Amino acid sequence: MKISYKNILTLLRPEQWVKNLLVLASLIFSKHFWDFSFTLRVIEAFFVFCLLSSSVYILNDFFDLSEDRLHPTKCLRPLAAGRVPMGFALGLAAVLVFSSLTAAFALSKDLFWVCFSYFLLQTIYSLGLKHVVLLDVLSIACGFVLRAVAGAVVIHVELSPWLLLCTFLLTLFLGLGKRREEGLILEHQGDKVRPVLSHYPLPFLDALISVVTGATVVSYALYTVSPEVVQKFGTTHLIYTLPFVIYGIFRYLYLLHQRGGGDNPARVFLKDFALQMNVLVWLVACFWIIYD
Repeated sequence: MKISYKNILTLLRPEQWVKNLLVLASLIFSKHFWDFSFTLRVIEAFFVFCLLSSSVYILNDFFDLSEDRLHPTKCLRPLAAGRVPMGFALGLAAVLVFSSLTAAFALSKDLFWVCFSYFLLQTIYSLGLKHVVLLDVLSIACGFVLRAVAGAVVIHVELSPWLLLCTFLLTLFLGLGKRREEGLILEHQGDKVRPVLSHYPLPFLDALISVVTGATVVSYALYTVSPEVVQKFGTTHLIYTLPFVIYGIFRYLYLLHQRGGGDNPARVFLKDFALQMNVLVWLVACFWIIYD
């Protein structure tokens, strides 16, 4: 079978690499962004996570092959559609895992253990955790936290517990939104595709999303005015970035309820100009306040 580069690229899901930008958080909020050596190491860690996360997506497609073939959109994925041989996909995944973990070890032993933990967590998720109600979305959020931790350990800086909490809550919010959208898409498919979705009725998910939304906003607000942050940055002005966080969350909720697409948060972000501009303005505001 001739394998096209397009199918290989689709298998790697490069649009999902935007999630790995979380490794930059420690670089920005540790005030080391303009230090070239620090920035270079974090960028290298970013690419390590891109390779590693792509290997995880391939393995996830392999484990979910029978379910994806029943899914209205996932059936078009290269493995499910039979456009990429299973042996080739697994071989590619093995190469990506080995190369990413080797590169991580070369950068930092601590980064290696973070990456190994991420790979182990995602493998356990694909093998069983994704079918356990609540633990599935919690494990997704933990995977994002490990991305943020990776950016900190590679440059040997301490990442604020508040920032880790905000990362966990925000990604938990996205994970719950993803489950909500999946439930709507598959409501006519019964439990043939994803049995765990039957444990997520819409009122339950909406209640969880409301709780996590409030917790995320409050946690970020408390982070911006916490004594250690005020002392570190020498200003209380970081609180003025809160409206951008609130708008971003509200905008995502609007898109989730009015336009759908929450089953793929990365795609929602890449397609919505207002969301992109909000994140950009938030970043500019943070830079201005932190580095002024």
